[in-house]
Amino acid sequence: MTDQALWTPSAERVANATVTAFRLAAEQRWGVSLPDYDALYAWSVAQPGQFWVSVWDGEGGSGGVIGARGERVLVDADRMPGAQWFPDARLNFAQNLLRARDDQDAIVFWGEDRVHNRLTRAELYRAVAHFAAALRAQGVVAGDRVAAYMPNLPETVIAMLAAASIGAVFTSASPDFGVQGVLDRFGQTAPKVLLACDGYYYNGKTVDVLGKLGEIVGGLPSVERVVVVPYVHHDHDLSHVPHARMYADFIAPFRLVDDLEFAALPFDHPLYIMYSSGTTGVPKCIVHGAGGTLLQHLKEHRLHADVQPGDRVFYFTTCGWMMWNWLVSALAAEATVLLYDGSPFAAANRILFDYADSERMTHFGTSAKFLDAAAKFGLKPRESHRLDTVRVLLSTGSPLVAEGFDYVYREIKADLQLSSISGGTDIVSCFVLGSPVRPVWRGEIQCRGLGMAVEVWDEDGRPLRGEKGELVCTRPFPAMPVGFWNDPDGSKYRAAYFERFPGVWCHGDFCELTAHGGVVIYGRSDATLNPGGVRIGTAEIYRQVEQLAEVVESLVIGQDWPPQNPSDVRVVLFVKLREGLVLDEALVERIRRTIREHTTPRHVPAKVLQVADIPRTKSGKIVELAVRNVVHGRPVKNQEALANPEALVHFRDRAELHS
Repeated sequence: MTDQALWTPSAERVANATVTAFRLAAEQRWGVSLPDYDALYAWSVAQPGQFWVSVWDGEGGSGGVIGARGERVLVDADRMPGAQWFPDARLNFAQNLLRARDDQDAIVFWGEDRVHNRLTRAELYRAVAHFAAALRAQGVVAGDRVAAYMPNLPETVIAMLAAASIGAVFTSASPDFGVQGVLDRFGQTAPKVLLACDGYYYNGKTVDVLGKLGEIVGGLPSVERVVVVPYVHHDHDLSHVPHARMYADFIAPFRLVDDLEFAALPFDHPLYIMYSSGTTGVPKCIVHGAGGTLLQHLKEHRLHADVQPGDRVFYFTTCGWMMWNWLVSALAAEATVLLYDGSPFAAANRILFDYADSERMTHFGTSAKFLDAAAKFGLKPRESHRLDTVRVLLSTGSPLVAEGFDYVYREIKADLQLSSISGGTDIVSCFVLGSPVRPVWRGEIQCRGLGMAVEVWDEDGRPLRGEKGELVCTRPFPAMPVGFWNDPDGSKYRAAYFERFPGVWCHGDFCELTAHGGVVIYGRSDATLNPGGVRIGTAEIYRQVEQLAEVVESLVIGQDWPPQNPSDVRVVLFVKLREGLVLDEALVERIRRTIREHTTPRHVPAKVLQVADIPRTKSGKIVELAVRNVVHGRPVKNQEALANPEALVHFRDRAELHS
């Protein structure tokens, strides 16, 4: 987007980066010349077998996989889907995350500013051993499902690792989901054991969960045991919750167990079931394998985020978002995982930056929306906090606009790797992300992921550079889903990603590959606007509108026009303004002028309307498609996916949308 590099890594930082050691070791092992990141990337895509073997083996000290790799690396490499990675391998995901049993911090937890605790690696190992023994006694075996309806607590990590040690499949949802939202998810996957909390804290308030837990369990006939974690209450009446026991009582018979039995499982053995967050129907249940998840996360943590042993990694997330799964895998890179649950703006908006200073955070993960809100609040963390240990700031959830890059380097810290990343639940990882050895260019994601054959295609399947198109991946990669749950012939899986371009993964992002080798994401393809047949990414409009001080947030859709006999679409922009402000003609004109001056006349909305709130998913993503359906009188089927479904009322039956 510009020829201005906002940050360039020092020669010392490049030399000390894990990816540099990996590159040099790969040169020696495979007899290839890899002088820089671009050459490394090209080799990783052209020779995927060599590359992923190097990741498995921990080339250059990059932290390999504990397990038996086997001789075969990639079978049916020309099939997508259908390729098989490491078909002879045996490994255990939990064993790879529980590498050490010493007194260093494994997990640190903050529940807003009310609850702080921590577990050493030895304590985490023992806690997992206790819970795994209790699961086995409950009859849990490989392939059974263990579900968590939990905040981002240490016990959630313990339950996941215990399930994985056995080969059970872990699935989770955050406790802000309502009853139907939980049943829409867990009802499809039929868990045997359900871990649940008694409540959680948010923005200083205590929210009870026990009240709806009985109803949830009543709708899950597969559940044989409910394990309740005490978090916000001292006394617990579980009489209305079938099969319920307190966490301490569940593990009490096994407190003398001091070791773990790790099941040696195939590479594609199911590890996680995750759920699509769309609002077009019941969530899709996406199954991820243990080997692919582990290998991809090791690569991303070690080679892209430069997570090194002893680092302290944080990501603001809930247990209903794939960034929780991504964060926890930092244990495999021998890092300390910093968990947080609650509002990111607790303690007068300071809480996350307080956490960074107090716990010597090295990797600060958040969302583009958080950074935008921090800028709107006028926060200047570089003045109020030290942040001396933070080396990497990661952002995802929605595209980080160029002004967000400016804010980070101006008001947070000048010397850090700003790593905007993009991928999703579909691959429990990233297609495009950061690199510690490349510059950060304003408005651009730094690079394509190693081993990921990412291209940008036009509608006819021709590669583009410097132009907007579809993000595709043209070759198999280990973190592709094993499949969808209850999709025996794979038809739903193929339809989701391989229908648009047969044999090629089409991710559904509208983006551009830049001259620097970076990527700009302009929004979801299914939300792309098409006025006059010209494709416009929604992020292009958000970037301009949300610079205005009066605008807190915005959402844009394409409305079929005219309604009675549509032959085109018109752009309609909804804005949420600062409290007490009212949209008038002067502000509407300023919004339109700002968009026109910095984009094109086609981007200028035909209508600008004020709303009290913008609907978003529980992971913070705004939902253009849900609003588009409401505006067009179509149902929004999966409203339980929304954090604030009541916000949809602001878009229904607006007289202005018919003129």
